[in-house]
Amino acid sequence: MSVTPITSLTQFKEIINGSKPVIIDFWAVWVGPCRAIGPVLEELSNDPGNSGVDFYKVDVDAQEDIAREVGINAMPTFLVFKDGVKVGELVGANPEGLKQLVQRGNTL
Repeated sequence: MSVTPITSLTQFKEIINGSKPVIIDFWAVWVGPCRAIGPVLEELSNDPGNSGVDFYKVDVDAQEDIAREVGINAMPTFLVFKDGVKVGELVGANPEGLKQLVQRGNTL
């Protein structure tokens, strides 16, 4: 698996309302910590042990409506959704925290 870009608010709503947990990276090209943590997220998404979670990303500059919908104030922000409910959040480029968030998503 890899990290799939979300390109519309409609697509975002469909994804978060699914029964499988999803982790969404809200990022921006111009934010250094976003560029630094991106490869970590890619690596986690390709780990077969994380097959219980789907991975997505939202470019907050290209998809301002999605960022507004969930109240993104800092990048990177990682949110976990299941059945339309936010069940986890991590703000900042924290590799260990991201691994823990993914592990939590795998147990939902």
